[in-house]
Amino acid sequence: MESCLFSYPGHELSLPNIVKAENTYVYDDQGNRYLDLESGVWCTCLGHCNPEILRVMTRQAAELAHTGFGFTMPVVEETARTLLDLHGFQGGRAVFLCSGSEAVEFGVRVTRDALGQADFLTMAGSYFGAYGAAHGKDQWHLFDWRPCKACEKSVCSHDCRHWTAIPFETITSFVFEPGSAGGIVGFPPRKVVRAIAEAVRGNHGIIMVNEVTTGMGRTGRWFGYEHYDIRPDIVAMGKGLGNGYPVSAAVVSERVSNMLPDETIAYAQSHQNDPLGAAVAGAVIEGIRSGNLIEHAAQLSVYLMTGLNHIRETTGSIKEIRGRGLMVAIELSGDEAVARQVRRELLAKGYILAQRPGLNVLRIDPALTMETAELEGFLNALDDVLAHL
Repeated sequence: MESCLFSYPGHELSLPNIVKAENTYVYDDQGNRYLDLESGVWCTCLGHCNPEILRVMTRQAAELAHTGFGFTMPVVEETARTLLDLHGFQGGRAVFLCSGSEAVEFGVRVTRDALGQADFLTMAGSYFGAYGAAHGKDQWHLFDWRPCKACEKSVCSHDCRHWTAIPFETITSFVFEPGSAGGIVGFPPRKVVRAIAEAVRGNHGIIMVNEVTTGMGRTGRWFGYEHYDIRPDIVAMGKGLGNGYPVSAAVVSERVSNMLPDETIAYAQSHQNDPLGAAVAGAVIEGIRSGNLIEHAAQLSVYLMTGLNHIRETTGSIKEIRGRGLMVAIELSGDEAVARQVRRELLAKGYILAQRPGLNVLRIDPALTMETAELEGFLNALDDVLAHL
């Protein structure tokens, strides 16, 4: 029967009959099992139906799941302080929302309220959400960092035409996405990011980081910005923060909190600062800590990248591999049709990967609870598919 649902643009409904999930696997109504290397659109960092997360959800839902604007409960404040501490934002403030798009948009509004009028800069190709000012980036300055990958200079200089194309003397906000790059996975050079951050700091500006995709251990560290040795003022989080439950958060440093007007940010929605979402977020953080999953993800990354590079050398079907932690993109030789064929053949073998619409890129973002043996099975399947292209 034809689906009556709106679907994500460019994506075909490959598995319409999934009925249950457990950790890294999903199952269809015929009992077939699939290894989910996409972790539910990069969300289930602790695996599908994680037992401890389910216990916390059940307990909190039985006590109080939703509140109004005029009251709250301790779990919201406790999880907010936990998030602020993760970023070294003691004395700052936090808000819980529902989606990563909301968290980014909230951060942009905070920036504007704090500065009065902000001149925004971000990297070309960044993705900040499905709607709002951050989505359109209207009148924002876009820095094309791709030519910088081949630059041999140790620092960015003012004789670079890519640098001088941006009016850094007026830039007061740098909104940085440390790795997703519109979903194709790209990591701007550290020297460029640091140079931009220093320029914005020189203007007494604000640095905001979008960690919706790169946060919660995804890159082998708690947050993607840690690979760049920069100190943000605002951080937006989502996806893995809820392990599949729709909760996001934006945290703001004490410095920026003190720059804000006395009245609160003009933003309100029905599920803002809900205790159920906050309880889930707190449980996810504890699950990552207690399971040493960031260290585990870093170790898995070495195994995965080594295996992929071996397949690249032996098959000649892979153009480039881009990865950091358990965020990996495989760019295949050929066009989108090749990537679509490979994805379908892997699906037939029981492996779910993401394919970017219109691109010959396959994306791997498995749960941090993935095991080496599961990745080994995937690498063998990928090797077999590419060998017979």
